[in-house]
This record gives sequence, C-alpha cells and structure tokens, in this order.
Amino acid sequence: MGGHDSGRSDISFGGRFASSAFAACFAELCTIPLDTAKVRLQLQKKSVAGDGVSLPKYRGMLGTVATIAREEGLSALWKGIVPGLHRQCLFGGLRIGLYEPVKSLYVGEGFVGDVPLSKKILAGLTTGALAITVANPTDLVKVRLQAEGKLPPGIPRRYSGALNAYSTIVKQEGLGALWTGLGPNIARNAIINAAELASYDQVKQTILKIPGFSDNIFTHILAGLGAGFVAVCIGSPVDVVKSRMMGDSTYKSTLDCFIKTFKNDGPLAFYKGFIPNFGRLGSWNVIMFLTLEQVKKVFIKEAP
Repeated sequence: MGGHDSGRSDISFGGRFASSAFAACFAELCTIPLDTAKVRLQLQKKSVAGDGVSLPKYRGMLGTVATIAREEGLSALWKGIVPGLHRQCLFGGLRIGLYEPVKSLYVGEGFVGDVPLSKKILAGLTTGALAITVANPTDLVKVRLQAEGKLPPGIPRRYSGALNAYSTIVKQEGLGALWTGLGPNIARNAIINAAELASYDQVKQTILKIPGFSDNIFTHILAGLGAGFVAVCIGSPVDVVKSRMMGDSTYKSTLDCFIKTFKNDGPLAFYKGFIPNFGRLGSWNVIMFLTLEQVKKVFIKEAP
C-alpha cells in the first residue's frame, strides 16, 4: 500500500491478486465467528411478546457467539465460510490487487511524491465497486447461510451447503437473484473499501514520517486498526441495510429498508452491532494487512 511499492520493479497483477486473495482469505478464516455474530445481531429486530417487550435472544458480541455455540454447536460459527472464502478470493483479490494500479492510473504516469488523499479514496471506491459486482453472489449465499439459526426438529435446512445454495437460488428465484442487494452492496463495499485502503495508506504514510518509526509490523498493526475503525464508522449504516435486505426479502428497495429500519428500530439501529463490527473489521484489517505485507514479499522481487 501507499508509497512503499516504489523501488519494486516487477510487480505483476497476478502477484498482487494472489497475495491479496491469500491475505483476505486468511483474515476471513480467523474472524468469521465474529461476522456470523454480527449478521445475527443486525437481523434481530425488536422482539415484542404479548405482555410487552421480551428480551432479545442475542445480546452483545461474545454473548451472541456463546449462544450460537451453545445452541447450534461450535461449527455453526463458521457457517458461510465456504462462500466467505469464495468471496474473499474474488473480492479481496480484485479490490486490493487493483488498488495500486488504479491509484497510479488516477495520478498519472511519472507522478512523484505523496499521492493526494482524494485520489486514494477515488481508487478505493472504484476497485470496491468493481470487485463486489463480480463477487455479489458469494456475499448473498454467505449471508443466507449465516442468517439461518437453530431449526425445530423435522424442519429441513433451506440449503445443504454453499454450492447447493447457489443452485437452489438460481432454480427457485432466477439467475438475477444472485445479485440481490447489489445496490446497497456496491455502496457499502465501495465506501468501506475506500475507507479501509485509503485510511491504511494515509495512516501508514503519516506514521512513517514520525521519527523512529519504520515500515515494520508495529506500523502495520497501527495502520490496520486505524483502517478498521474508519471503515466501521463510515460503513455501519449501509452494512445494516445490506444484511437486512439480503436476509429478509420483504423490503422493496434500499430506501424502503432504510426508512423501515429508522421508523421501527430508531436511528441507533444503523449502528447495531458497532462493537462486534469493529471487533470484526478491526481484527480483520490487522490480520489482512499484516499478512498482505508479508506475503507480498514472496511475490515481489526488490528492484536491484
């Protein structure tokens, strides 16, 4: 990320894509239990019993993880890992792998010095939107598998696994259904991608100007945490709308979902699961960027 690619001569797109896809998949594998908990918390609407308000089933990040593990077994926390890895391979590989080339395209050839933040944001928006347009079906299947809680005895699961989910959705709802929620998904992923990559780039660039700091693991951790925090602050409302639209087909449009959520659950609903979201995105970013910085060394030979 950032200026540290300068001085490296032979950075192929294949190398970028492979290192980005590997880092994204590794981060996904480590953090998907937090993501499953986040999806369940976001889909949980205010529950009203006959005598007033009943207690919500899922409470807090760790409480949700514990409830899922207790009721459905530990493996339920990794529900959606197969489409999750499909998604990271495609989405992570494209959005992160294309970021540097697209950024270079925006600043023009022969540019020297620090890339302006506006160009970093523009590059992040572009690669996030492109990548999720390709990867939307994997996202949809992941959310559907994660959303399914414990079922009463005798009731079969909607899908037996990721591949079955892809084919069932196409058979029952048509091919276009795999791109359900593409609007909010493009908005969410373009915004979060720009927030993550541009802020990682910017924070790292700023840290490296402080005397005593160098391009090392500690700098990567700090920049990764900064990227995660900025991404959650900016992306949380669109993330809630996206999860609700993908998990519940009763919403007519993005705006309909936004208005109903605001009316029924109040403005704070858009920051529902903020802590789990930061737990997830913060740790995801730290793991992903740390892995990426190391794996890139394998693919990228230093210029003599």
